[in-house]
Amino acid sequence: MSLQEKSPLINEGTTAIKGLTIVTAGVFIVGEMAGSGVLALPKAVADTGWIGIVLIIVCAMASCYTAIILGRCWMIIQNRFPRYKEHVRYPYPAIGYEAFGNSGKHLVTFCVNFTLFGVSTVFLLIASENIQSLISHSLSFCAWLPVIAAILCPFTWLGTPKDFWAIAVGAMSATVLACLLMFIQILMDISINPDPHHSNTSFKKFFVSFGTILFAFGGHAAFPTIQHDMRRPADFKWGVMWSYAVIVLMYLPVAASGYFVYGDKLETDPNGDIILAMLSPGGIATTVTVMITAHLTFGYIIVINPLCQQVEEWLGVKQEFGIKRCIIRSIVVACNLFVAETIPHFGAILSLVGGSTVVLLTFVFPSLFYIRLLTMESDDGPQVIALHDRVIHYEIILIGIIGGIASTYSAIDDMASGASSFTVPCYVNASAAHL
Repeated sequence: MSLQEKSPLINEGTTAIKGLTIVTAGVFIVGEMAGSGVLALPKAVADTGWIGIVLIIVCAMASCYTAIILGRCWMIIQNRFPRYKEHVRYPYPAIGYEAFGNSGKHLVTFCVNFTLFGVSTVFLLIASENIQSLISHSLSFCAWLPVIAAILCPFTWLGTPKDFWAIAVGAMSATVLACLLMFIQILMDISINPDPHHSNTSFKKFFVSFGTILFAFGGHAAFPTIQHDMRRPADFKWGVMWSYAVIVLMYLPVAASGYFVYGDKLETDPNGDIILAMLSPGGIATTVTVMITAHLTFGYIIVINPLCQQVEEWLGVKQEFGIKRCIIRSIVVACNLFVAETIPHFGAILSLVGGSTVVLLTFVFPSLFYIRLLTMESDDGPQVIALHDRVIHYEIILIGIIGGIASTYSAIDDMASGASSFTVPCYVNASAAHL
């Protein structure tokens, strides 16, 4: 028996000659997750009160922990089933399959693909709206949508995360700079907001905002794909820890300062750029908008990649670069574009379904699958999980369920009260303009 065969249940994993390092994996995590979430956090803190700042820290810790647990799940199935040490296009659904069979696989596949498709569509929408505000008010953001989609499309043809690490660096750099400048501008706005008022929270506002905070830490849909592309997948936890530290250092100053400076002046902007709408106009605010837009365009390429790989797996397309890959991924981008043109304000649907799938992928499935994989019968035998570990996992699952219910309730209530704006599709407006 070889040394590899004698290794414990979670060992060092397969070491690839080429692949992501701890640093580049962390860069991908920051580039994929941070950015759009930070825009909503000041309003979330305003609706929860100062306890929202504590919630951000607690949710960050819980999300970081489940990301590490998800990485352990991937190591478990790689060590139990050697076929997963080769390139796998669907690592998260594979974890669900080994834990709960086809039902687990199909549920994870739906959650991953719907979340990635929804988030990438929203990225496309917000980027188009920002570019319209920066470049041309005479050209509608509906007209900018196909332009941006066409520009981004060739970059989606890149194979896996290890093939476009420079894009992840760009996404992270843009977000870091945007958060730094936002924090500076908020501090400069103290003079025009000398006595901010903070309204009292309510049960509804608190839990709706709680769901927003959970959503801000929901990047797990792409994590197994990033881990699988690492030189040493067992080192994924180190990339997770340093990247979450960076994310918290970006989130907290903007969220806390926005709450203390603007107070209840924070209003939900129809485009979702909540904090951007509060910044005083000027060079800093313009630069922040440019950086956020850069993050969204870079992040689009990162987020849509696992979805494209899954579609290629369904259709039996080879992993090597070729015309079929280009065609299929172009069709996925076209579908994104069609949905964006059909529902110009995608926020309500994303909150209703995407919010629930995000919290399932982030706070429910990792702990649930981990407990199942360790306790199920295997060649290694079932593992004993300490009582305190079980309690931690069950608490995280409960947090995820509450967050999902809060997000779903928020969307339903918005639609029932008419707060959400389902505008006419872009192509209908275009047709009416020619009449």
